[in-house]
Amino acid sequence: AQLVASGGGLVQPGGSLRLSCTTSVRSFSVLHLGWYRQTPGNERELVAGINNGGGAKYADSVKGRFTISRDNAKATVYLQMSNLKPEDTAVYYCNLDGPLRWSWGQGTQVTVSS
Repeated sequence: AQLVASGGGLVQPGGSLRLSCTTSVRSFSVLHLGWYRQTPGNERELVAGINNGGGAKYADSVKGRFTISRDNAKATVYLQMSNLKPEDTAVYYCNLDGPLRWSWGQGTQVTVSS
């Protein structure tokens, strides 16, 4: 199984983007999900997670700027990113949030630059 992320792009500092991630898995509503990001030479890090009850958690670096949400009817998880900073530049991925992971998809590139 796999989650496919989309919605990245080039945005100026202070701007906003909304990422989407979807899957064809029928059990989407029971999954704990996360948005991750990775920059060259660094490990992939969890930036936001949402459990199957809708409870959310965030990395300190994005608190107050990013919002994770989900639409179980559409089998989609979103990451609303606001007040973007150059240090948010990365490839963003979605996957399960927990001890197990599905295979990583291609991710979506977010570049914050003037």
